[in-house]
Amino acid sequence: MSLHSILIVDDEILTLNNLKKVLEKEDYEVLVTNSGETALEMFEKYKPQLVLLDLMLPGISGIEVLKRVKELERETIVIMMSAYEILEKAVESMRLGAYDYLLKPFKVSDLKNTIRRALETLSLRIRVLEHLESEKGRYYFGKIIAESRGMKEVVRLAKRVAASDKTTVVLQGESGTGKELLAKAIHYHSPRAEKPLVEINCAAIPESLLESELFGHEAGAFTDARKRKAGLLERGDGGTVFFDEIGDMSLNLQAKLLRVLEEETFTRLGGAQQIKVNIRVIAATNQDLAKATEKGQFRSDLFYRLNVVPIVIPPLRERKEDILPLALSLIQEFNQELRRAYKGITQEAAQAMLSYPWPGNVRELRNIIERIMSLCAEEEVQFVHLPAEIRDYRASPENKIIEKIAPGESMPTLEELEKLYIKKVLAATGQNKSQAARILGIHPTSLFRKLKSWEIP
Repeated sequence: MSLHSILIVDDEILTLNNLKKVLEKEDYEVLVTNSGETALEMFEKYKPQLVLLDLMLPGISGIEVLKRVKELERETIVIMMSAYEILEKAVESMRLGAYDYLLKPFKVSDLKNTIRRALETLSLRIRVLEHLESEKGRYYFGKIIAESRGMKEVVRLAKRVAASDKTTVVLQGESGTGKELLAKAIHYHSPRAEKPLVEINCAAIPESLLESELFGHEAGAFTDARKRKAGLLERGDGGTVFFDEIGDMSLNLQAKLLRVLEEETFTRLGGAQQIKVNIRVIAATNQDLAKATEKGQFRSDLFYRLNVVPIVIPPLRERKEDILPLALSLIQEFNQELRRAYKGITQEAAQAMLSYPWPGNVRELRNIIERIMSLCAEEEVQFVHLPAEIRDYRASPENKIIEKIAPGESMPTLEELEKLYIKKVLAATGQNKSQAARILGIHPTSLFRKLKSWEIP
């Protein structure tokens, strides 16, 4: 069947034939039947995109056909046809998911316009669903590198809270640790996944504008308010609202947000009507909100209302095991995006990356990998490619094996140093021996042989 396939169901043969001729002239593929039972059989077999359905049918009623069609394919457009005397049934069909209804007798032009609008709506629904699947693919939990114990716990908590419908979440962590990625993964794996995800950066919007953006305004609410505008909270109804950098929100707006969370209602600026919203809130901050409340910089009542499930994302320097797997994952991503063929990271570059404290966290790592792969047409990330701050960085003495040796103490052998370094690389790759061998610059067989000789599993 083509994209624009229509099933017409009506017990009047003359009506069926006339409608079939009209719609075939519009280049639709048309199926017809005069019974509800046959309609369901044809629907399951051909899966038409639109059903033109009469309410009054012998046997199974139009309402029952509508219910069954919506159970089989929720996105199918159904347009009901009814006479004036059964208008009440037509209204009921709208509640059950019908797109529209036409009162008999209707004009051909009205039929064509209704079908055109319906198929435009269907096209939009398909695009929305495709977007949803695309976003789920981009923001799924499996994409979050979690080889370290800390990140494994973060992902475990996030998966559990994603399954709930309304539980508020506070994501805390330094800038660049991946709070936005985690927030989106939670939304797209929650019962609200098909509803809007509204993102609000509280630090990026001036306080004078943030209130209007959040709550919307009525015409004339202030000088430039020429017409009514729906706010972000209103647009997020049914979905998730992500407040990024919520620690930067003013105390005045914090009080108003608390009221929304407690009462699930608000009013637009300049308005009096109470608007009801059903939202789930995920908040993120690089601040310590508990300390901010002690200093009076953040409302304690809002903090306790938000802090139902706190998730703290550790900085990259505290999750060394994730650095090289993250880098390798980014290399794969940019290989596709930049049409490169990078195969890995040299041993010298890997060692430098493991020693560096990454003050910009994952965002800094991402930017560096993208910069290297954009500018250098090589097969590996090499030490010379790394920024000067990484090449010149000197790890603290406690991270330097030789500097830990006390005067008079015997120096470690080369084999001992090699064994220690290989253990570090294995830990950094989550015990992935193939990745470790690539980073070490040796054949996997050589690595297996070394591990066997050291009795390392």
